[in-house]
Amino acid sequence: MPRPSRHLDRALLAAGRALLPTRGCSGLSVREVVDAAGVNLGMFHYHFKTREAFLRAVLQQLYEEMFAQLHFDPARDAGDLGNLRYALRVLGRFLRDNRAVLARVLADALCSDPIARAFIAQNAPRHLGILRQLLLQGQASGALRRLALPQALGICAGSLATPILLGGAIADSGALAGPSARELERALLSDAAIDERIDLALAAISAPPPPARRKERAR
Repeated sequence: MPRPSRHLDRALLAAGRALLPTRGCSGLSVREVVDAAGVNLGMFHYHFKTREAFLRAVLQQLYEEMFAQLHFDPARDAGDLGNLRYALRVLGRFLRDNRAVLARVLADALCSDPIARAFIAQNAPRHLGILRQLLLQGQASGALRRLALPQALGICAGSLATPILLGGAIADSGALAGPSARELERALLSDAAIDERIDLALAAISAPPPPARRKERAR
C-alpha cells in the first residue's frame, strides 16, 4: 500500500502555524487544523498521532528553519564582530517575521502551558549557546569588551526582542491609525531598523580602540 503523500503533513503543519497566533498551544484544536488544511482527520492521526505531537512538530519546524541559518560558512572570514552581527541579523529577522507566533508561545509559557514551556526550555539554550560562543571568541580576541556574559547578551537581546515583539504587537493590534502603524513598522521592524539597532548594540560592547601614541618630539 503506497504511503500517503507528504504534502498532507506539510499542509497540516502550515495550517497549524497559521492558526497558532490566535489560538495558542492550549486553544488549538485538531478539528480546526484539519478543516483549515483540507485534510481528513484520519490523515492527521496517521502523520502525527496526537495533538501534542503535532504542536511540538509545528514549533520545532519553525525553530529549525531559523537555527539552520546560524551555521557559519568557514570560507566566509567575517571576523568576530562580523560573525556576531550575522547571527544577530538572523535572529532579528526570525523574530520579526514570526513575531505573532513567538509572542503567543511566550504568553502560553508564562501561563504554564507544558508544550510551550518545553519548547522554550529545549531550544533557547541552542541559539543562546551560539551567541555565548561568539561573545567569548570576541572577548578573547580583544574585539569585544570583557563584560559579564549575561550583560553582553542582555545588550544584544535588548536591541532585538523588546522592540520587535512589543513594537510589532502594537503595530499589529490595530490601535494605531494606518499611517502611524506603518511608520512604527518602518522605525522598528524594517531590515534597516533592525540592522541599525544591531550596530548600536555592537558599538556598546566593542572594545575601545587603543589610545593613539603621541608622536615623539623631533630632536
